[in-house]
Amino acid sequence: MTNIAAPLRPRAPFPLHRHAALLALLALIVFNVVTTPRFLTLATLNINLTQTATIVIVGIGMTFVIATRGIDLSVGSLMAISGAIAPLLFLNPALAPSIGTPLAFVLPVLATGLLGAFNGLLVTRFAVQPIIATLVLFIAGRGIAQVISGGQLINFTQASFTALGSARVLGISVQVLIMLVLLAAAVFVLTRTLFGRYVIAVGGNPEAARLSGVPVDRIRMLVYVISGLLAGLAGLIVIAINTSSDSNLVGQNMELDAIAAVAVGGTALNGGRVTMVGTLIGALFIQLLRYTLLVKGVPDAAAIVIKAAVIIVAVALQYRRR
Repeated sequence: MTNIAAPLRPRAPFPLHRHAALLALLALIVFNVVTTPRFLTLATLNINLTQTATIVIVGIGMTFVIATRGIDLSVGSLMAISGAIAPLLFLNPALAPSIGTPLAFVLPVLATGLLGAFNGLLVTRFAVQPIIATLVLFIAGRGIAQVISGGQLINFTQASFTALGSARVLGISVQVLIMLVLLAAAVFVLTRTLFGRYVIAVGGNPEAARLSGVPVDRIRMLVYVISGLLAGLAGLIVIAINTSSDSNLVGQNMELDAIAAVAVGGTALNGGRVTMVGTLIGALFIQLLRYTLLVKGVPDAAAIVIKAAVIIVAVALQYRRR
């Protein structure tokens, strides 16, 4: 008996389903060009890029986590913790500015990295489901931040710290440059290093990866540490932009924005397909969607509901492709 192979379908040169986020972003840009006055201005571009920067920075860590079939709900609370610790250092009269300010950039990020390791420990050592493991700090983290700050709104004017949110290099905001550097580094790590290949292998088939000698638990631990570190950095940027720290508001709903950016960008929520550039496109789409709703007079509360709907649609489309 002779087996007859089915004819191979020619591959589409531009598969629409793989570029749905980019097409949606372009459609939103065209919509605003036509309907929103003064949309094509440098001021509008700068507003949207600076607002996108923290989403992308947190989204990079979230992409690594989701690539291993995990999720990190604690990123917003970790931002609040980072934002609560920093003023205690650069406003501390016992520390000279030359010591307090550098410590304010380093120690809060290290603290949130350790909390990310705590998430990773729950997932790897105690086999807690990622959504439950990170829910612990999602709830408790904001309380920890309030304890650290005494529940007070802290205002500050230290130029050496607020430069993180207000300085510009060649007309480009510092946080946007940080976002671009981190994104380029993440793309390099994911595509050119052994760690990146391990991340994709763990997300594709954890058991097969383990049998192939991949240190699955160590990789999972590291992605949660990365997510914690980047959330801490994003928290510093947010309080530097606002020149104040409010533990109740810093990082609020950031987990929703980051997950939405990753899902809309095309990274598979059940592993096996990862795209950092997609996360950037997803974050730009989420931010531009929020901007569009606000300029059209839609309340921010309704915008959150619409973002949740976007996540549902993105996830539904992912499962439909399978």
